[in-house]
Amino acid sequence: MTNEVRAGQAPNDDYPAVDLRMDVPHSARVYDYLIGGKTNFEPDRIAAEASVEAWPALPISMRTTRSFMERAVRHLTKDYGVRQFLDIGTGIPKSPNVHEIAQAIAPEARVGYVDNDPIVLTHARALMSSTAQGRTCYVDADFRDPQSIIDNPRLREVLDFSEPVALSLIAIVHFVLDADDPQGIVRRFMDVLAPGSYLALTVFTGDTDPVGVGGVSREYNKRGIPLQVRDKSETEAFFDGYELLDPGVALVHHWRPDADAEPVRDQDIAMYAGVAVKR
Repeated sequence: MTNEVRAGQAPNDDYPAVDLRMDVPHSARVYDYLIGGKTNFEPDRIAAEASVEAWPALPISMRTTRSFMERAVRHLTKDYGVRQFLDIGTGIPKSPNVHEIAQAIAPEARVGYVDNDPIVLTHARALMSSTAQGRTCYVDADFRDPQSIIDNPRLREVLDFSEPVALSLIAIVHFVLDADDPQGIVRRFMDVLAPGSYLALTVFTGDTDPVGVGGVSREYNKRGIPLQVRDKSETEAFFDGYELLDPGVALVHHWRPDADAEPVRDQDIAMYAGVAVKR
């Protein structure tokens, strides 16, 4: 059996063939396993289980981060009038995706998805189920190369950068090491977005449980998945120059929780979140 998946399984036939490398763990598939998904293979499950052994709360933190994404998109669409989203580090599609949340409120909403994980490309058709009034697209590109995303013609057909866009960076910047200047990468994206645009971002942190979260970092890194843990001040640096919405930078379960949300302990969360506006 070959590990190669043809581009015909992706949204457009002009994508190249991709090699899923099912013999090594992949961050998107590890995450999928941790939140109860089924798009993963044995090396991914081994990596995930080793990480959970190091810090048993990891699945709770992952699921809570996913809930933050859903709330942030809902608030931005309903309360702040956002009609365009650029979601980078999309991951394996899992309903509700960004366009499903936004278009349930504003059917005309447009969403550009970006990822460079081979497994995500093979499932990208699930990201293309837009309403008739709105539009979506999927771009296979690397977050660390902002210009290739900004200039992508497929993306520019869907998003109008002269109008406000919400840049969604959920559970991605911890895979970018300091040597690659993740704060600078975020600024490059925000610099080309119109005033009134938003930044929604999460950062993996060890502030709540340094030992357990440090163990997760070791398990990822030794399996070839670079991962960097950051503190609250490093998280706040991503928002320098922008106006944070209340409650500012907070652990994901403290960012505008739903009234009926189940209680979660701070020590079970390893992700800060914030949403800011560019004036």
